[in-house]
Amino acid sequence: MSLPIAPTPQLQMRPLDGQAGVSLARQLLLWLLLPQLVVWLAGGVASYRLASGYVNQAIDASLLQASKALARQLKPIGNGLLIDFPKAAQDILEADPSDRLLYTVSSPPGQFILGNQSLPLPENFENLPLGEPQFYSGSTPARDARTPSPQALRIAALRLSLGDGPQPSTMLVQVARSSANREELAQKILVDMLLPMSALVLLLTLLVWAGIRAGLSPLHRLRLQVEGRAPTDLAPLQLASAPRELWSLANALNTLLAAVQSNVNTQKRFIGDAAHQLRTPLAGLKSQTEIALQSVSDPALRVRLERVHESATRSAHLVNQLLTLARAEPESLMAQDRQRFDLARMARLLTAELVPRALKLNMDLGMDEDDGVVAQPVWVEGNELLIREAVSNLIDNALYYAGDGAQITVSVHCTGRRARLCVSDNGPGIPAPERERVMERFVRGTDTGNGCGLGLAIVREIIERHGGTVSLADAIPHGLQVTLDLPLAV
Repeated sequence: MSLPIAPTPQLQMRPLDGQAGVSLARQLLLWLLLPQLVVWLAGGVASYRLASGYVNQAIDASLLQASKALARQLKPIGNGLLIDFPKAAQDILEADPSDRLLYTVSSPPGQFILGNQSLPLPENFENLPLGEPQFYSGSTPARDARTPSPQALRIAALRLSLGDGPQPSTMLVQVARSSANREELAQKILVDMLLPMSALVLLLTLLVWAGIRAGLSPLHRLRLQVEGRAPTDLAPLQLASAPRELWSLANALNTLLAAVQSNVNTQKRFIGDAAHQLRTPLAGLKSQTEIALQSVSDPALRVRLERVHESATRSAHLVNQLLTLARAEPESLMAQDRQRFDLARMARLLTAELVPRALKLNMDLGMDEDDGVVAQPVWVEGNELLIREAVSNLIDNALYYAGDGAQITVSVHCTGRRARLCVSDNGPGIPAPERERVMERFVRGTDTGNGCGLGLAIVREIIERHGGTVSLADAIPHGLQVTLDLPLAV
């Protein structure tokens, strides 16, 4: 039982070019959030420009009022100019270094008289229209401790006539305010506008994500239906209130499943019918060869008859195994007929029936009843004939492969809410890498014996149909132990 078995290749879905695809939900979220991000950025730029414009309008209005108020303090006297501007008022205007109100009076325009000499003159100041203000931006250089660095300014320039003579002279009044507070106010307005916009974008993101999940939920249900199925479940997919976009996909899958189901049913019927039709002639062939072997005396002919009898025995065994597989299918009436029975009693009776065969093969077959646990009923629910067939296959495998003089032990006990039946022997066993493979159909671990590679496959098929599991492990001190794990009857 230890010949190496080549691994079976498995088909797996792999992404093209070795790259995993991005989920559809993430793609939709990205494409829906991108316009929101663009709108948010455009809104931020527009908000900043709008805030700066409003702030400039407010500052320009205040600068115009300040320049007119300053001009009212300048009165011509003869050829001179009376400046009624107390030093205290000047100190008040320049008190705040972060938001200083600077002024310059020059007459004629460009010749400094009063104020701050660092204010830049407007372009083409000599040709400014009288009484019409001009607003512009500039900066003052660093000169003293009050102005350690250049300051950006917003300046209002107002050109006024001086005196009432036939050719009155003119003067230029300039009033400036630092742009620091203007920028701060514009940024504050921008922040106050962006915060609710950001909250709105976040809310829209959550709503978009919820909408995407709701829209893709039929795909999720379809995936769960496909992933959660047993390999033999070929029933049509059911999608309640699925969107139109999924109808074609679901119909295509259901058409494929129906075609596969039809092919599977055809194969099952063929196997079942063939097995039924072959059973009788094979039994007749086996009986006739046994009769012929009793009466023939020619050694050469006897060898040929023994080979025919061996082939007939093996073929009959294969037919019986195929019939068992057909009965184990969930669609069969036998598989659907379930009742409550005592697993320990069934194993005890089956073991007793097979003891004479074991003795003929020089093997020791018995139940493990040392502690008396097996005498207690172990109730399970299922088809007793199918489970009996599974246990019979396990004992048959042990009789086939354990070898001359082997000891085969059957035990039944409860473990929690599970019933456990073990068949162990002290034969050569099966290497660990091959144990999963030998439970596949038509896979044999050795060329000896008349086995057809269906015994363990039938066992697993039957037990899994009853909600149980089959496992192979090393026996102590050596050999193989096969364990059937079934749920206890409620």
